[in-house]
Amino acid sequence: MSTVRTGPVIGLIVQIVLLAGLAWTVGLGGAGWLAGAAYGAVMCVALTRGLRRSGPGDLRPADRVTLTRGVLVGGVAALTVDSFGRPAPVGVMVVLTVVALALDAVDGYVARRTGTASTLGARFDMEVDAFLILVLSLHVAPAAGGWVLTMGAMRYAFVAASWVLPWMRGSLPPRFWRKVVAAAQGIVLAAAMARVAARVGDRRGAGGVAGPCSSNRSVGTWGWLWRHRPSGSPVRGRPRAGPGPVAPSGRDAGPGRRTSGRGAGCR
Repeated sequence: MSTVRTGPVIGLIVQIVLLAGLAWTVGLGGAGWLAGAAYGAVMCVALTRGLRRSGPGDLRPADRVTLTRGVLVGGVAALTVDSFGRPAPVGVMVVLTVVALALDAVDGYVARRTGTASTLGARFDMEVDAFLILVLSLHVAPAAGGWVLTMGAMRYAFVAASWVLPWMRGSLPPRFWRKVVAAAQGIVLAAAMARVAARVGDRRGAGGVAGPCSSNRSVGTWGWLWRHRPSGSPVRGRPRAGPGPVAPSGRDAGPGRRTSGRGAGCR
């Protein structure tokens, strides 16, 4: 008999409450409701499965902070989808985005203070970051150009490539610069969304700062995994000749360090 993890379920309930609040205050159409609810459901299911695989416990303190970030990102996603049919409440979107970005530093601090770092927590944190960048790039793309979508699609292109190239499934060692680059992308895209970038040019200029950062990060990630691939690594899904690099567990990664999951390049 499986144990019910209350954390993910509470996250889904809070997501629905946030969507209702947005509908009451700034308005939220059917498409926005569908996108936000679907996102919340997927997050709940994925997090529940992750907890079931990692152990019998529920969310740790740092994971609850990340879950809060995830709920805010769900609100941004709902408003972004809704904006395709009517003007977006940019002010509300910026507030949700800024709070989500600020909490990105809080969950790491909580993990260090409580000693509750974990591979699941790091993976959850990474996926929330990646989805936020995807959503922001979708919102900015109509004004900045479709090329901005490459920033948001980078993580998911990496996952797709790893299905074909098994050596890309290796685990990356924790690197602070990956966190900085991911945060910088979110900040630049949020600034573009708020039209703050108009003071130094336009939203194309803001995207031009984040684009090279994303490219450099991806090249560095791919290069590291290629150099540390197992000898005789197959091209398509055949058994490896030896084990790939393994990221340390949350307890062995050093005091309070949130370890990276598979080589996704966002952390």
